[in-house]
Amino acid sequence: MIDFNLIPLLPEIFLSLIGMGLLIVGVSEGNRSTRVICWAAAAGFAIAALILLGVGWETRSVLNGMFVMDKFAGFMKLLILIGLIASVALSVRYLVQEGMERFEFPILIIFAGIGMMIMVSANNLLALYMGLELQALSLYVLAAFQRNSVRSSEAGIKYFVLGALSSGMLLFGMSLIYGFTGSIDFGVIGRTLGELNAIPFGVTFGLVFMLAGLAFKISAVPFHMWTPDVYQGAPTAVTALFAIVPKVAAFALLMRLLFEPFMALSDQWLQIIYFLSLMSMVVGAFAAIAQDNIKRLLAYSSIGNMGYALIGIVAGTASGAGAVVLYLMIYMVMTAGVFAVVLSMRRQGLAVYKISDLSGLSKTAPTLAYAMAILMFSMSGIPPAAGFFGKLLVFNAAVTEGYYILATLGILTSVVAAYYYLRVIKVMFFDEPIDEFDKDMPFARRAVLLISILFVLGFVIKPSVFIENSLSAAASLFTG
Repeated sequence: MIDFNLIPLLPEIFLSLIGMGLLIVGVSEGNRSTRVICWAAAAGFAIAALILLGVGWETRSVLNGMFVMDKFAGFMKLLILIGLIASVALSVRYLVQEGMERFEFPILIIFAGIGMMIMVSANNLLALYMGLELQALSLYVLAAFQRNSVRSSEAGIKYFVLGALSSGMLLFGMSLIYGFTGSIDFGVIGRTLGELNAIPFGVTFGLVFMLAGLAFKISAVPFHMWTPDVYQGAPTAVTALFAIVPKVAAFALLMRLLFEPFMALSDQWLQIIYFLSLMSMVVGAFAAIAQDNIKRLLAYSSIGNMGYALIGIVAGTASGAGAVVLYLMIYMVMTAGVFAVVLSMRRQGLAVYKISDLSGLSKTAPTLAYAMAILMFSMSGIPPAAGFFGKLLVFNAAVTEGYYILATLGILTSVVAAYYYLRVIKVMFFDEPIDEFDKDMPFARRAVLLISILFVLGFVIKPSVFIENSLSAAASLFTG
């Protein structure tokens, strides 16, 4: 009998109803309802977060084991919902400024969010794929949302083609896993692999294909090729969404896969994750140096940061997984703040994206300049900002397990990456000022920036609260 207890699914069910309801409103009222639908979507995410906090995070599975709820899923879903609220808040004014006021925009974000939440709670290969594709299909459309822009259309096509390729690789890997284990259920796969004296080559082969598909989703090298072009070409509000939320969901899915059904293959996947981590850090650090477009710089920064987060998975322990959760939380908040500044880079109503456009910002818009400087210091891992603690924990997890070379190279690439973060600060504070940015920074954007700055600076006051919650959430992956 299938367990139809739907209590753990209430946040997803609520968002589905909100999404369909707002779709009816949008069709009835047309594009003039876009702003109302945006704020209704943000309110929907906030209510879903409250429902999530109320459903209880004790470990239980429903729908015949396809959907699991535990402390890890609850914590990661909460992060995703917060990130979605920030993304919608950042996009409302942008849609007006760019003439993109279409009611489908926030609705696509809602359905992408539902897909992300399903990914986090997937306990079955079919549920995994359903969540992944619901998210991906929504994001493909969002990347090409600015229909009168060649760059946006190009970004959408590139993301779709490469995304379809990664989905194909993922499906091929899943079919091999099913063929060798006889099940698509995570628990059965884990038990079957745990009982084998020797792991069949086909299972390892299938896992490699699955990891390749998921590496695309987190833009880890060598599956990162889409990231700079899509970040640059997509509408900036969409780029902010890409940078803030989907990687949290993809990482949560990756961690659940590796630490639950495929823990018996840790000797095999550790080598792959080690390579992905190392190459992502190196490429992210060195490729960003040559960039003059702030969105492309942030794309390579994202690639590098995913490499640092992967170090915690390489450690293969509960403390390493907890370090990854904390790192993703800090990265998400920092990125939201940075994009609040990037979205405010406008002159005479037109968006500008070159790093040189920030010249002398400390004189023309000192508040914006100091906020950006704080976020850049945090991203480069300089204490006492929050970014320092994120890197400290992942490096500590690696060193504890004896991965000295990876931790050392992580520190060295972090030093290299600090160059391009500090270059942004140098341009803002030491270059000659040019024309001022437009002054009409909306309240929602100010609020996101302020919360981000308060988090980055205030983290040092009580870091134990966030660290303990992250470690506790990750521990549920290992205690089952």
